[in-house]
Amino acid sequence: MELSANAKINLTLDILRRREDGYHDLQMVMQAVTLADTLTVTPAQGAEGQAVSDLHFLPTGDKNLAQMAAAAFREAAGLGGEVDVSIQKHIPVCAGLAGGSADAAAVLIAMNRLTGAGLSPAGLAKIGERVGSDVPFCVLGGTALAEGRGELLTPLSSLPPCHIVICKPPFSISTPQLFGRVNVRKIVRRPDTAGVIAALDAGDLAGVARRMYNVFEDVLERRRSAEINEIKAALIDCGALGASMSGSGPSVFGLFDSRDSAQNACARLRETYRDVFLCAPAR
Repeated sequence: MELSANAKINLTLDILRRREDGYHDLQMVMQAVTLADTLTVTPAQGAEGQAVSDLHFLPTGDKNLAQMAAAAFREAAGLGGEVDVSIQKHIPVCAGLAGGSADAAAVLIAMNRLTGAGLSPAGLAKIGERVGSDVPFCVLGGTALAEGRGELLTPLSSLPPCHIVICKPPFSISTPQLFGRVNVRKIVRRPDTAGVIAALDAGDLAGVARRMYNVFEDVLERRRSAEINEIKAALIDCGALGASMSGSGPSVFGLFDSRDSAQNACARLRETYRDVFLCAPAR
């Protein structure tokens, strides 16, 4: 079975409080996009399933999120055997775009179909919580408010049709280190989450774009922050209605109402960066 595994962007990312279990309560407006990996899921040829991809450095066994998802499905549903997963990567890794979580979600959907288990999307999302905080959203897709660790999802009105330019600079950012630098009581700038939700309800793309923000941007190392801001400025200069960092970064995206402007932004950014993508909202 062949499936697409859609990336996500964070229209907003806010950190509300540190929990007693050491995690943080988050509030995020998340959006699936058409940038996607392609997965092929088949019954395993050997005793244990393998996940292989066109990126040699990704793990192939039970450390791979796709195989973790398969194991979680078998345990929860009591159905299905070992599977082999072939992944054609298009979503950059360690990019704040939930590429691994998207692959895991696609495996859950594939196994549900292959076994005839008939689990609902909400049921699959519940299984996905065992694999990673972004997996439930990647199962459901569309536009949603994500709370808790990201697993508590409320569907929202769809992002209006637009063009999305994503640029990943050539470095990674440690999510645990970013959380370690966050002092919730000292957060000064926050996204207007309620305003973004109201703008989505109104179909107001510009209203969404000007209210986007990611609080992680304020705790980046200085040199990383400078490069993120340069990319955001380039997107705005090319006509983006708004730009922000996605997840824990380093990917930056801009929302455009003009395809020509979005294409110009891609061309400009590709003069400096390899990983630049033009995509759209995925429903």
